[in-house]
Amino acid sequence: MDATSSRRATGVRQFLDLEQQRDWIAGKIDLPDGGDRSESLEQRFKYVARFEKLLSHPQAGEVLEILGLYGPNCIPLLRKTERYYWSVSCLPSTSDKPLVRVNASWMELFTLYAQGDDIRARFILHLSDFTTDRSATPSRVDEAFLEQSVVEPEDISYFFPRGADIFGINVRGSVSIRKLLGSRRVVCAIRTFNLTHMNRGRNAYQASHCYSVADYMQAV
Repeated sequence: MDATSSRRATGVRQFLDLEQQRDWIAGKIDLPDGGDRSESLEQRFKYVARFEKLLSHPQAGEVLEILGLYGPNCIPLLRKTERYYWSVSCLPSTSDKPLVRVNASWMELFTLYAQGDDIRARFILHLSDFTTDRSATPSRVDEAFLEQSVVEPEDISYFFPRGADIFGINVRGSVSIRKLLGSRRVVCAIRTFNLTHMNRGRNAYQASHCYSVADYMQAV
């Protein structure tokens, strides 16, 4: 991608052309993401107390380990795109009371909640990646595949948020969340959806980014 095209591009297109994005989605290439993070100390200190509160939860260890799987596998160029093209919020003040939430543009990507002493997850994805015929038809959801992607069939459920080709998956239990994140088809679907929204431009949730949680996504 030449300098002129890079200046015109929005989102991750500034750093990766469409062929590179497709190859990363398919797992054909690794994306080098060296260099220092562009970090705001003021922003880091803003959420230190909230991060310490998260650490007091019995689920904190599992939450941070799951994020350590999700970050490197599901978000391109973690350091280069941090905060401005994706962000992670710590104990965000929303009515559903999540522990952490990952966003890009105006879209929720991934959320973790407490469930007893364990956790549950919510993924937002493209419906067409989870239907038997690759259409965005709700009646065509590949339920057999979803049930095989977790430990027990009852660990997974789905719903249809507003919007074209939007699909929500709920997963109960850290063991099932890990198994789901080990599925190549699921990871490709997560990468596809995340890039869709990271390519839409700057992240609307920059002000709620918690660097302390993001540390664990980047194995810092």
